[in-house]
Amino acid sequence: MEYLTISILNGISYGLLLFMLSSGLTLIFSMMGVLNFAHASFYMLGAYFAYAVSLFVGFWPALIIAPLLVGVVGALFEKYCLRRTHRFGHVAELVVTFGLSYIVVELVQLVWGRGSVDYRIPAVLNGPLFTLYGTQFPMYRGFMMLVALLMLLAIWLLLTRTRIGLVIQAALTHPQAVESLGHNVPRVFMLVFGGGAALAGLAGVIGGNAFVTEPGMAASVGSIIFVVVVVGGMGSLGGAFLASLLIGILQTLAVGIDSSLSGGLALLGVAVTPDTFGYSLWNLRVSQIAPMLPYLLMVLILIFRPKGLLGTREG
Repeated sequence: MEYLTISILNGISYGLLLFMLSSGLTLIFSMMGVLNFAHASFYMLGAYFAYAVSLFVGFWPALIIAPLLVGVVGALFEKYCLRRTHRFGHVAELVVTFGLSYIVVELVQLVWGRGSVDYRIPAVLNGPLFTLYGTQFPMYRGFMMLVALLMLLAIWLLLTRTRIGLVIQAALTHPQAVESLGHNVPRVFMLVFGGGAALAGLAGVIGGNAFVTEPGMAASVGSIIFVVVVVGGMGSLGGAFLASLLIGILQTLAVGIDSSLSGGLALLGVAVTPDTFGYSLWNLRVSQIAPMLPYLLMVLILIFRPKGLLGTREG
């Protein structure tokens, strides 16, 4: 019971960080139809910008300044680069964002080096939030969870309860009508892309000091956020939230299970012998296959429910 409770709490906190990462990508796709391959690079920029800003003014101002800087970078990229390739279709968009991801990695290495930087959790949040079954739950993980939930609430209110949100949604389906009402549709898309990049930057500010801020951090999460978007449903913010929690809990639980697959089958009365097909595979421990579980889940979702958990469109 102790292991299950602690693992679920850790899984929820990790899942909410995944949601912070995937929410911006989901918004960009749902509003603009663009699969941003460089989204994880904005996450990395958020961490590095926060590290640089915090050296001068501390963590709390960096929590606001760094995402804004990343949002500006994203908006400028959309205006001067992505917008020019949009008319050539999705392949051109994927290629140009793929190229941006490599450029960002090289620039980060040139400015901050190839090693990790000393981006630390602020002292006021560096301690236990509560103790459960003799295990301390870090205060910073609770802070991460709070920020993610506030982000979800803010995005929902913006899109459903404000005039700006209505204009953004209308610009996707009826751009000519929105433009005839006096709104600048290209500027709306620029702000959407910049806002999605800023959300990734905020995730970088929060996650960079909780884990490690180094040039490989974008590659380590780049694929998993696409898994979240696909499992949740392309363009579904609620689906991304549900998928993030599901993947976070699933992976966290699996990491701590030291039993083999053959042991699990033995509990069901199925014996695995050396003559069994794939004998070495069945003897792998669950913790060893934990990193591949999200991708296995994605494959199953694509086979049995291509629209995702809460999605409305396929592919």
